[in-house]
Amino acid sequence: MVSHRYYFDWAATAIPVYTPVDTPWGNPSSLHSEGRAAHTALEDARRRCAAVLNVPSERLFFTSGATESNNIVLSSFLLRQQNTPLLYSAIEHSSIRETAALLKVYGKQMGIIGVEQDGRISRTTVIRAFEKYQRSRFAAIMAVNNEVGSIMDMADLVRAIREYAAVPVHIHSDIVQAVGKIPVALSEWDIDSAVLSAHKIGGPRGIGLLYLRKPLEVLFRGGGQEQHIRPGTENVAGAVALAACLEQYVYPETLKNNYEQAVSRNAYLISFLKTIPRCSLIPADRQAIDPRFSPYILHVAFEGIPGEVLVRALDDAGFAVSTGSACSVTRQERPVLAAMGINNHLTVEGIRISQGWLTTKEDIEALCTALQKLLYFL
Repeated sequence: MVSHRYYFDWAATAIPVYTPVDTPWGNPSSLHSEGRAAHTALEDARRRCAAVLNVPSERLFFTSGATESNNIVLSSFLLRQQNTPLLYSAIEHSSIRETAALLKVYGKQMGIIGVEQDGRISRTTVIRAFEKYQRSRFAAIMAVNNEVGSIMDMADLVRAIREYAAVPVHIHSDIVQAVGKIPVALSEWDIDSAVLSAHKIGGPRGIGLLYLRKPLEVLFRGGGQEQHIRPGTENVAGAVALAACLEQYVYPETLKNNYEQAVSRNAYLISFLKTIPRCSLIPADRQAIDPRFSPYILHVAFEGIPGEVLVRALDDAGFAVSTGSACSVTRQERPVLAAMGINNHLTVEGIRISQGWLTTKEDIEALCTALQKLLYFL
């Protein structure tokens, strides 16, 4: 049995760094003292989140996480009379892809925004999609891909849509893997909605944020909480924790320092992997220092070794990695890799190595040593 564990699955969930204590426990909708105290704590957390993200607090809505937030935005189109196409990129999270498939069942037109071979959405692929679906009023583009780490130039892509689209377009972005990792500028990007989750930045599960530039008519109803956007008793403790995590990791100086350290660690890892003949980086042209990709996420494959086999072998050796998105880990399909044109055998053999702020160079060195030993036998 291993005596020490090394965690390299931060893209699935971060190691918790903040759990609130002494948070008011009353229902924020109640009028008594306990309820008012909870309401005050909730609104203070909202203001703190807004200050970090540089958006008005009334545009932020607490949810259970990014999956629910994505569903709120997409399902709202079931209430709209127009049947213009809804577009989403081929590398979106399953909460976008699967909700889009459901909307299609209910008669909504859906279209795909393709990606380049490096897993990035470009002006070319965006314009091509809008040429095919000229009346589209919605586009979902994630800021950083959760499986290969490709970073989108959101400001440029939004400009391309605004300039080319024939009608006004609601632009939605999953910023889960961007927040706390790269600079995020919701207002400057000129997007209409965005989602994030606390557990990706060291907070608890079950709390997230939905940013809406303008209110939506939502499909689900309840008690009217969160300005009727997300009904249900609010998670006050989670909201307070989310605000604290944003304050800890998103401010520019901390963000810059953590990013530079992640770049250094990832460069060391990639340089090592490039010495292994059986190893293929995904995409193949990824460099040791490469601004096209988040240094926190790396996807690799080892010839002749199924990803699930290597995940289990590394787990036995004390290392936690994954084959891809935790939300799709039980499925054999890898739609993100398929959209990039990756060979089938590489999609089966691929593993995702993701690091975070608590990862050290010593952790990376230990992983390299473990891989070297395992590859001798596998």
